Amino acid sequence: QVQLQESGPGLVSPSQTLSLTCTVSGGALTTNHYYWTWIRQPPGKGLEWMGGISYGGSTYYSPSLKSRTTISRDTSKNQFTLHLSAVTPEDTGVYYCARTFELNRHDDWGQGTQVTVSS
Repeated sequence: QVQLQESGPGLVSPSQTLSLTCTVSGGALTTNHYYWTWIRQPPGKGLEWMGGISYGGSTYYSPSLKSRTTISRDTSKNQFTLHLSAVTPEDTGVYYCARTFELNRHDDWGQGTQVTVSS
């Protein structure tokens, strides 16, 4: 069974870069057809897909966040990382990492981590 766990700071100052890491167990980042994605949920709003990295290392980003988002991976540690730059209070929310089949079916989720952007 694949398990995912998010880690990172719960509080980030405005204009700084938010960095979160997802540690994966029970499955390799290079497994064919699977993408490793970041999804967030602002308070009182729905889920928002932010982007992902494929089994081959290609990256895909939401157009609305592309200019501020970088997703990378470390296959030796079986981890992938989200960097979101120039954050504002609107970036506050619960951030999830997920294992996604062909970019359209989220098969496994992390438990989520709360991130608050505030001075």
